[in-house]
Amino acid sequence: MIFLIILLIIICVALGLFVLIQNPKGGGLAAGASGGSNMFGVQRTGDVLEKGTWVLLTLVVVLTLCITTISKTGTTSSSSSKIQEQLDKTPTPSPINQAPANTTPPVNEQKPVQ
Repeated sequence: MIFLIILLIIICVALGLFVLIQNPKGGGLAAGASGGSNMFGVQRTGDVLEKGTWVLLTLVVVLTLCITTISKTGTTSSSSSKIQEQLDKTPTPSPINQAPANTTPPVNEQKPVQ
């Protein structure tokens, strides 16, 4: 489990580096209006980086799902038993000395000391 978490962190750092290394292509909403002419016939140099980004993104999703599945199935019994054990240790309050819910407790009036 710890190995998967460390691997996920390494892949996330690599994904961040892949995204930062790529040249900005001027995308966004403005790309549809003016960038249609050079879309065909121009070889893109960032194909390796783009495919690497998609591979790393897929690995992040798969590892995250694996870690979630392992953590839910592996430690559910021990964590719930620890919680139940802690609940069993706490003392329950005695209802004998409790005031009814609709009355207010009496206020002790003290005379000021002069």
